[in-house]
Order: sequence, then structure tokens, then C-alpha cells
Amino acid sequence: MFRILFSPRVMALHLLAIGALVACGLLGRWQLGVFEDSGKPHALLDPAPVAVGTLTQAGRQMTTDAVNRQVTAEGTFDASKQLLVAERDEGLWLLVPLDLGDGTSIPVVRGWVAAAGDPAITAVPAGKVTVTGRLQPSETLDSVARRPRQLPPGQVMTVSSAELINLWKGVKLRNGFVVAAGESPAPAVAAKPVNMPPPTELGGFTWRNLAYAAQWWIFGLFAVFMWWHFVRDALRGPTAEQEPEPEPAAV
Repeated sequence: MFRILFSPRVMALHLLAIGALVACGLLGRWQLGVFEDSGKPHALLDPAPVAVGTLTQAGRQMTTDAVNRQVTAEGTFDASKQLLVAERDEGLWLLVPLDLGDGTSIPVVRGWVAAAGDPAITAVPAGKVTVTGRLQPSETLDSVARRPRQLPPGQVMTVSSAELINLWKGVKLRNGFVVAAGESPAPAVAAKPVNMPPPTELGGFTWRNLAYAAQWWIFGLFAVFMWWHFVRDALRGPTAEQEPEPEPAAV
């Protein structure tokens, strides 16, 4: 039996079966990986920064394609109208209107501080400043209704255009707000930037790749079956030849 199992013809069959099994296993794992990756969030195209005035206007809702876009805004901060946005990651956001010089302003979140006494709060740059960041839609006031709380003067719960219009008298606000990633010139004491990741979308599982993975593994099992079938026939062949032929019956 060992002579047959290790004969050149059967050894070639062993190697062919091993190669087919490994190849089918790896191809199936590859297709399974493609299936798993298809369900992960995928980064969307992140266009280059554009002027904030091209994406938002006063009195008009922001379009969905403008949300989280990289923008630049040039103007002057009105430090006298600065507000603190409460309950933001156990700290506060610094919110200041940026006068764009065309009769409109855009709210800018300059950064995050841990407490109301942080020196970055008073370090608002004077004169012309260029802000780069991401444009966000106006927040709703629903969270205020769910979390009633008496705030200190100068603090708000949301960055809502509807609320800010009443607080910043005489300021014509563009809809939405900018979360700053940088200021030029930089302030003397900078607040911690608020992290705004680039846009992503949830992927949808490609079930076809899962079916391909199953097919490759089935092919691998079929290769094992065929190997067993041919080896069995090879072992049975000599046995059948050695069996004596039945003698003819005596007359």
C-alpha cells in the first residue's frame, strides 16, 4: 500500500490536491476580506477649501453637500459678543461671530477649553484674521428642551442660528457655523482645536463576495473529495488484480 501511495503518479495527485486546497482556501479568504471591508465606513472625497460665502447665505438653509466641507473665512472677530457653548466633551466651546466685511457674519467655534477661566477665552485676535475649518449646519434647540438647565451669563447650550440672531443684536448671520482648525495670525493663547473628521459614509455589504468565498471553499472540499476518490481507486486496483479468478464448476 505504501508503495502505491508514494508512487510518482499518486505523489503528483497528492501535490495537486494540496495546491488546489491551499489556492481555494486563500481565494476564499480574499473574497471574505472584500466582503468584510465593504461594510466598513469609507472616506468620501474631501474637496479643497472654498470661501465660506459660496456655501452658506443669510436666511437660507444650507444644502446637504455643504455640510462638513472645508472652508476659509476672512474677517474680524467681534470679541464683545463671544459666547461659551456648554457641555461639550466636559468643557466649553468658544463661539465668536466673524464679520466677513460684506454686511454678514458667520459664527466660528474657535476651539475647546476645559473651564470658563481659561486664558484662551480672552485671547481673541484683533484685526483681520483668516480662519480655516469645516462648515457645520445650525444645531437644533431640541437638546435644550430635553436638558433644561440654568446657564451662567454668556453661555448657551447649542450653536443655533435662530438663537444667536436674538443674542447677537444687529448682526446679520449666515446659516451654520465654522469649526476652526486654524487661525492666521495665530492667537497669543490658543484653545484646543475641536476635532472634525473628514466626511465618511457607511458601506453596504457586498453579499456577492461572500457567495464567492463560499464557492471557493466548496471547490476546495471538492478537490479533497476527488483526491480521496482517485487514491481509493489506486489502492483498489492492485487488490482487484491479485484476487484469484473463480474456478469453473466441475461438470
